[in-house]
Amino acid sequence: MQKLREQTDAKIAFGRQKNPEFMKGVDEIIEEAKAFEKGKNALKVGEQAPNFELPDALGNQIKLSGLLENGAVVVTFYRGSWCPYCTLQLRALQAKLPEIQSLGATLVAISPEVPDASMTKNEISEMDFTVLSDQDAKVASKYGVAWEVPEFLLDHMRVDRNLDLKQINNGNGTVLPIPATFIVGTDGAIQWSYVNVDYRTRSEPDEIVEALKSIS
Repeated sequence: MQKLREQTDAKIAFGRQKNPEFMKGVDEIIEEAKAFEKGKNALKVGEQAPNFELPDALGNQIKLSGLLENGAVVVTFYRGSWCPYCTLQLRALQAKLPEIQSLGATLVAISPEVPDASMTKNEISEMDFTVLSDQDAKVASKYGVAWEVPEFLLDHMRVDRNLDLKQINNGNGTVLPIPATFIVGTDGAIQWSYVNVDYRTRSEPDEIVEALKSIS
C-alpha cells in the first residue's frame, strides 16, 4: 500500500498541474505561516493533555479521561470530511487501526464539523474509530493547534469549492485546526506529537505505530 505521504504528495502534484496559481498562493501562505511560527503554541511532549468531552456523530459524549482508562489515546485533529487531504489521512489511519489497537491504544479524530444526520452518512464517520465534533475549535485551541484561516483560502473554499464553513461547522467559519496528531499516555501526558501548519502534509501512520511501540 502507498504511504500516506506518497498519496498526499501525488495530490499536491496534481493540484499544481490543475491549478498552479492557487497552489502558488497556498505555498506563499504556508511559508508566511511558518515564518510566524504558527503552531508554536502546540502542546509539547511531556505536557499534560487537556481533558475534553465532545459529541460523536450520534451525539454520545466522549471523554478523554474515560478513554485513557483503557490505554493510550491517539488524538488527531483534522479540518473536516470536505478536505481531501483529511480523507486520505483518515483512510490511511483506518488501514493501520488493527496495529494501533493491538498496541492497546484508541484512535480519536476531531474536527469542528457539526454532528448531524448528514455526518452519520459520510465515509469518515463510518470508519472504525471515534470521530468527534469540536465546534468552534475550542479543544483544538486548548491543544494549541487552532488556526485563523487566511482569507485567500476561505475565498477558495467559498468560490471554487462552494463550501460554507459556517454552516458546516454550525458556528465559526474562519477557524480550523492545524492538522496535528498527539499520543496521550495513560498518565494524561503527551508522549509524541506531530504538528505542521501545511495542511497538505500529515503524520505518517507508520510513525504513529512506531511511537506507540516505543511507549509500550
